[in-house]
Amino acid sequence: MPFAVIETGGKQYIVSPKDKLKIEKLPGEAGSEIGFDKVLLVAGEGEPKLGTPYVSNSKVTAKVIQQGRARKIRIFKYKAKVRYRRRKGHRQEYTEVEIKAIS
Repeated sequence: MPFAVIETGGKQYIVSPKDKLKIEKLPGEAGSEIGFDKVLLVAGEGEPKLGTPYVSNSKVTAKVIQQGRARKIRIFKYKAKVRYRRRKGHRQEYTEVEIKAIS
């Protein structure tokens, strides 16, 4: 089964066709196609191709399933005995994609 290692949003992901994953928010409507050009490794069929840093003439295509926001996380800062308390919240936006092809 072919797989690849791609880089997006400052992170690296191991992907195969039909995989679904949540990545940092990318522009695009649900149902549209996007391509990842930063491919670090392609393997699974014959000799693996390793990039320095990226594999040339290689691309991973994916379909955008949805745009969303993750659950809220709480950030709480506290210092004892000095009455210092700060509370914040944050919801990270993400894009859910399904990998279609590795070329």
